[in-house]
Amino acid sequence: MANNSNNTNVDLAYRRRKSAEEMKQHVISFALMIFLTIIAFIAVGSEQFSPYVVVPLILLLAVIQVILQLYYFMHMNHKGHEAPKMFMFSGVLIAAVTVLCFMTIIWW
Repeated sequence: MANNSNNTNVDLAYRRRKSAEEMKQHVISFALMIFLTIIAFIAVGSEQFSPYVVVPLILLLAVIQVILQLYYFMHMNHKGHEAPKMFMFSGVLIAAVTVLCFMTIIWW
């Protein structure tokens, strides 16, 4: 393990502070994902919303949760993950264009 300084107490304090900060971000994002899941269950269980509202809402909440999971739990917010991010976002773009093309071909 390479130390950036000769003082191991400073390195240890820095790592603990970064770990605590990262854990706080994990807990906040997890709580947000639970909240989004509860909203989805309420929307589905409620008789007040039409399926034309519920389906797009659930898809939007799912996309938000995927982004949160990739960003926080898969550590995409750290340095050095630029290439995997590029490949994942390229794959998402290609998939979205493909779905849009097939929807256009089928419905028009």
